[in-house]
Amino acid sequence: MDGSNQKVLHTMRKNSAQLFEKVEIQKPSEIVIQQIKQLISSGELHPGDYLPPERELAELLGVGRGHVREALKQLQFFGILEIRPQHGTVVADLGIKVFDNLISSVLRLEKKDFLALMETRSLLEVHVTRLAALRASDAEIEELVQIHEIFRQEAAKGISALEQDMAFHVKIADCSKNSVLTSLIRLIVPDIVKLSQELNTCSKGRSLVVVEEHTAILRAIQQRDPDLAAKAMTKHMEPMEEMGTEAMEKQYGSSTIM
Repeated sequence: MDGSNQKVLHTMRKNSAQLFEKVEIQKPSEIVIQQIKQLISSGELHPGDYLPPERELAELLGVGRGHVREALKQLQFFGILEIRPQHGTVVADLGIKVFDNLISSVLRLEKKDFLALMETRSLLEVHVTRLAALRASDAEIEELVQIHEIFRQEAAKGISALEQDMAFHVKIADCSKNSVLTSLIRLIVPDIVKLSQELNTCSKGRSLVVVEEHTAILRAIQQRDPDLAAKAMTKHMEPMEEMGTEAMEKQYGSSTIM
Protein backbone atom coordinates (compact mmCIF):
# COMPACT_ATOMS: atom_id res chain seq x y z
CA MET A 1 0.00 0.00 0.00
CA ASP A 2 1.49 3.35 -1.06
CA GLY A 3 1.71 6.44 1.15
CA SER A 4 -1.39 8.15 -0.26
CA ASN A 5 -3.57 5.10 0.36
CA GLN A 6 -2.23 4.76 3.88
CA LYS A 7 -3.09 8.42 4.51
CA VAL A 8 -6.65 7.91 3.21
CA LEU A 9 -7.07 4.80 5.36
CA HIS A 10 -5.81 6.68 8.43
CA THR A 11 -8.24 9.53 7.73
CA MET A 12 -11.14 7.07 7.32
CA ARG A 13 -10.31 5.40 10.63
CA LYS A 14 -10.06 8.77 12.37
CA ASN A 15 -13.41 9.90 10.96
CA SER A 16 -15.02 6.60 11.89
CA ALA A 17 -13.83 7.00 15.48
CA GLN A 18 -15.59 10.36 15.58
CA LEU A 19 -18.78 9.06 13.98
CA PHE A 20 -19.37 5.87 15.94
CA GLU A 21 -19.97 5.41 19.64
CA LYS A 22 -19.74 2.23 21.65
CA VAL A 23 -23.04 0.43 22.09
CA GLU A 24 -24.15 0.41 25.71
CA ILE A 25 -25.94 -2.76 26.74
CA GLN A 26 -28.98 -1.96 28.85
CA LYS A 27 -29.62 -3.85 32.04
CA PRO A 28 -32.98 -5.67 32.23
CA SER A 29 -34.03 -3.35 35.07
CA GLU A 30 -33.49 -0.31 32.82
CA ILE A 31 -35.70 -1.83 30.13
CA VAL A 32 -38.40 -2.52 32.74
CA ILE A 33 -38.18 1.11 33.87
CA GLN A 34 -38.56 2.36 30.31
CA GLN A 35 -41.57 0.13 29.68
CA ILE A 36 -43.39 1.24 32.83
CA LYS A 37 -42.63 4.91 32.12
CA GLN A 38 -43.93 4.50 28.58
CA LEU A 39 -47.17 2.95 29.85
CA ILE A 40 -47.64 5.92 32.17
CA SER A 41 -46.74 8.52 29.53
CA SER A 42 -49.11 6.93 27.00
CA GLY A 43 -51.98 6.92 29.48
CA GLU A 44 -52.23 3.14 29.72
CA LEU A 45 -51.41 3.49 33.42
CA HIS A 46 -52.93 6.30 35.47
CA PRO A 47 -52.22 7.76 38.93
CA GLY A 48 -53.76 5.41 41.46
CA ASP A 49 -53.46 2.30 39.26
CA TYR A 50 -51.85 -0.71 40.91
CA LEU A 51 -49.15 -2.72 39.17
CA PRO A 52 -49.32 -6.53 39.20
CA PRO A 53 -47.51 -8.25 42.08
CA GLU A 54 -43.74 -8.53 41.70
CA ARG A 55 -43.80 -12.24 40.82
CA GLU A 56 -46.50 -11.78 38.18
CA LEU A 57 -44.79 -8.72 36.75
CA ALA A 58 -41.54 -10.65 36.39
CA GLU A 59 -43.36 -13.40 34.47
CA LEU A 60 -45.14 -10.91 32.21
CA LEU A 61 -41.88 -9.11 31.40
CA GLY A 62 -39.79 -12.26 31.12
CA VAL A 63 -37.13 -11.12 33.58
CA GLY A 64 -36.01 -12.14 37.04
CA ARG A 65 -37.73 -10.81 40.14
CA GLY A 66 -34.50 -9.12 41.18
CA HIS A 67 -34.57 -6.96 38.03
CA VAL A 68 -38.22 -6.05 38.64
CA ARG A 69 -37.46 -5.21 42.27
CA GLU A 70 -34.56 -2.96 41.23
CA ALA A 71 -36.72 -1.19 38.63
CA LEU A 72 -39.55 -0.58 41.09
CA LYS A 73 -37.08 0.75 43.64
CA GLN A 74 -35.70 3.22 41.08
CA LEU A 75 -39.17 4.38 40.02
CA GLN A 76 -40.14 4.82 43.66
CA PHE A 77 -36.96 6.81 44.27
CA PHE A 78 -37.88 9.25 41.50
CA GLY A 79 -41.43 9.61 42.79
CA ILE A 80 -43.11 7.85 39.87
CA LEU A 81 -44.35 4.86 41.88
CA GLU A 82 -45.37 4.43 45.50
CA ILE A 83 -44.94 1.14 47.34
CA ARG A 84 -47.73 0.77 49.88
CA PRO A 85 -47.17 -1.91 52.53
CA GLN A 86 -49.80 -4.70 52.41
CA HIS A 87 -51.37 -3.14 49.33
CA GLY A 88 -48.85 -3.14 46.50
CA THR A 89 -47.18 -0.80 44.06
CA VAL A 90 -49.23 2.11 42.75
CA VAL A 91 -48.64 4.83 40.17
CA ALA A 92 -48.04 8.06 42.10
CA ASP A 93 -50.07 11.23 41.86
CA LEU A 94 -47.52 12.45 39.40
CA GLY A 95 -47.84 16.13 38.72
CA ILE A 96 -44.77 16.57 36.53
CA LYS A 97 -42.74 13.83 38.20
CA VAL A 98 -43.43 11.36 35.41
CA PHE A 99 -41.22 13.36 33.09
CA ASP A 100 -38.13 11.62 34.43
CA ASN A 101 -35.14 12.91 32.42
CA LEU A 102 -37.37 15.66 30.96
CA ILE A 103 -34.51 18.14 31.20
CA SER A 104 -32.26 15.88 29.12
CA SER A 105 -35.03 15.30 26.59
CA VAL A 106 -35.91 18.98 26.14
CA LEU A 107 -32.49 20.60 26.46
CA ARG A 108 -30.54 17.76 24.82
CA LEU A 109 -28.19 17.64 27.78
CA GLU A 110 -24.81 16.07 27.20
CA LYS A 111 -21.76 15.53 29.38
CA LYS A 112 -20.54 19.06 28.59
CA ASP A 113 -23.68 20.46 30.27
CA PHE A 114 -22.87 18.87 33.63
CA LEU A 115 -21.43 22.01 35.21
CA ALA A 116 -24.46 24.11 34.21
CA LEU A 117 -26.70 21.44 35.71
CA MET A 118 -24.70 21.47 38.95
CA GLU A 119 -24.93 25.26 39.19
CA THR A 120 -28.69 25.06 38.75
CA ARG A 121 -28.93 22.33 41.34
CA SER A 122 -26.92 24.37 43.84
CA LEU A 123 -29.27 27.35 43.54
CA LEU A 124 -32.33 25.15 44.10
CA GLU A 125 -30.88 23.00 46.88
CA VAL A 126 -29.76 25.87 49.10
CA HIS A 127 -33.22 27.42 49.02
CA VAL A 128 -35.17 24.19 49.58
CA THR A 129 -32.90 23.36 52.51
CA ARG A 130 -33.70 26.72 54.08
CA LEU A 131 -37.42 26.00 53.64
CA ALA A 132 -37.03 22.45 54.97
CA ALA A 133 -35.56 23.78 58.22
CA LEU A 134 -38.67 25.91 58.64
CA ARG A 135 -41.33 23.49 57.44
CA ALA A 136 -40.27 19.86 57.99
CA SER A 137 -42.45 17.83 60.34
CA ASP A 138 -40.95 15.68 63.09
CA ALA A 139 -41.92 12.57 61.12
CA GLU A 140 -40.20 13.87 57.98
CA ILE A 141 -37.04 14.67 59.91
CA GLU A 142 -37.04 11.15 61.33
CA GLU A 143 -37.34 9.76 57.81
CA LEU A 144 -34.44 11.99 56.77
CA VAL A 145 -32.41 10.55 59.65
CA GLN A 146 -33.14 7.02 58.43
CA ILE A 147 -32.12 7.83 54.85
CA HIS A 148 -28.92 9.42 56.13
CA GLU A 149 -28.12 6.35 58.24
CA ILE A 150 -28.48 4.03 55.24
CA PHE A 151 -26.11 6.24 53.26
CA ARG A 152 -23.66 6.38 56.18
CA GLN A 153 -23.57 2.58 56.40
CA GLU A 154 -22.99 2.22 52.65
CA ALA A 155 -20.20 4.82 52.72
CA ALA A 156 -18.52 3.00 55.62
CA LYS A 157 -18.34 -0.09 53.38
CA GLY A 158 -16.59 1.91 50.67
CA ILE A 159 -19.66 2.02 48.42
CA SER A 160 -20.29 5.29 46.56
CA ALA A 161 -24.08 4.96 47.15
CA LEU A 162 -24.90 7.78 44.75
CA GLU A 163 -28.60 6.92 44.73
CA GLN A 164 -28.82 7.01 48.53
CA ASP A 165 -27.00 10.33 48.41
CA MET A 166 -29.61 11.70 46.00
CA ALA A 167 -32.45 10.25 48.10
CA PHE A 168 -31.30 12.44 50.99
CA HIS A 169 -31.54 15.53 48.81
CA VAL A 170 -34.91 14.56 47.35
CA LYS A 171 -36.30 14.09 50.86
CA ILE A 172 -35.06 17.54 51.88
CA ALA A 173 -36.94 18.91 48.87
CA ASP A 174 -40.08 17.10 50.03
CA CYS A 175 -39.66 18.72 53.45
CA SER A 176 -39.71 22.18 51.86
CA LYS A 177 -43.46 21.81 51.20
CA ASN A 178 -42.95 23.63 47.89
CA SER A 179 -44.29 21.36 45.15
CA VAL A 180 -42.70 23.31 42.29
CA LEU A 181 -39.21 23.33 43.82
CA THR A 182 -39.59 19.67 44.76
CA SER A 183 -40.58 18.75 41.20
CA LEU A 184 -37.62 20.70 39.80
CA ILE A 185 -35.23 18.84 42.12
CA ARG A 186 -36.78 15.52 41.08
CA LEU A 187 -36.36 16.49 37.43
CA ILE A 188 -32.69 17.30 37.88
CA VAL A 189 -31.72 14.31 40.02
CA PRO A 190 -31.85 11.61 37.28
CA ASP A 191 -29.54 13.66 35.06
CA ILE A 192 -27.18 14.37 37.96
CA VAL A 193 -26.94 10.63 38.66
CA LYS A 194 -26.48 9.73 34.99
CA LEU A 195 -23.86 12.37 34.20
CA SER A 196 -22.01 11.83 37.50
CA GLN A 197 -21.61 8.17 36.61
CA GLU A 198 -20.54 8.92 33.03
CA LEU A 199 -17.99 11.55 34.09
CA ASN A 200 -16.91 9.65 37.21
CA THR A 201 -16.97 12.86 39.24
CA CYS A 202 -16.79 11.31 42.72
CA SER A 203 -13.28 10.57 43.92
CA LYS A 204 -12.52 7.66 46.21
CA GLY A 205 -13.19 8.54 49.81
CA ARG A 206 -15.55 11.36 48.87
CA SER A 207 -18.54 9.46 50.29
CA LEU A 208 -17.11 9.68 53.82
CA VAL A 209 -16.75 13.45 53.47
CA VAL A 210 -20.30 13.65 52.12
CA VAL A 211 -21.53 11.81 55.23
CA GLU A 212 -20.04 14.57 57.40
CA GLU A 213 -21.57 17.28 55.21
CA HIS A 214 -24.97 15.58 55.25
CA THR A 215 -24.72 15.30 59.04
CA ALA A 216 -24.21 19.07 59.31
CA ILE A 217 -27.20 19.71 57.05
CA LEU A 218 -29.36 17.29 59.01
CA ARG A 219 -28.44 18.82 62.37
CA ALA A 220 -29.29 22.31 61.12
CA ILE A 221 -32.70 21.10 59.94
CA GLN A 222 -33.26 19.34 63.27
CA GLN A 223 -32.42 22.61 65.03
CA ARG A 224 -34.93 24.45 62.80
CA ASP A 225 -32.19 26.91 61.84
CA PRO A 226 -32.75 28.00 58.20
CA ASP A 227 -29.59 30.14 57.96
CA LEU A 228 -27.38 27.37 59.32
CA ALA A 229 -29.07 24.82 57.05
CA ALA A 230 -28.53 26.98 53.97
CA LYS A 231 -24.89 27.55 54.96
CA ALA A 232 -24.32 23.81 55.43
CA MET A 233 -25.87 23.03 52.04
CA THR A 234 -23.78 25.74 50.36
CA LYS A 235 -20.64 24.20 51.86
CA HIS A 236 -21.78 20.80 50.58
CA MET A 237 -22.46 22.07 47.05
CA GLU A 238 -19.18 23.94 46.54
CA PRO A 239 -16.91 20.89 46.19
CA MET A 240 -19.52 19.27 43.95
CA GLU A 241 -19.18 22.14 41.50
CA GLU A 242 -15.38 21.97 41.79
CA MET A 243 -15.41 18.26 40.97
CA GLY A 244 -17.71 19.01 38.05
CA THR A 245 -15.24 21.59 36.79
CA GLU A 246 -12.32 19.16 37.12
CA ALA A 247 -14.26 16.43 35.32
CA MET A 248 -15.13 18.81 32.50
CA GLU A 249 -11.52 19.95 32.11
CA LYS A 250 -10.34 16.35 32.06
CA GLN A 251 -12.98 15.34 29.51
CA TYR A 252 -12.98 18.40 27.24
CA GLY A 253 -9.93 20.45 28.21
CA SER A 254 -12.15 23.29 29.37
CA SER A 255 -14.87 23.90 31.93
CA THR A 256 -16.21 27.00 30.20
CA ILE A 257 -19.96 27.03 29.67
CA MET A 258 -20.67 28.21 26.13
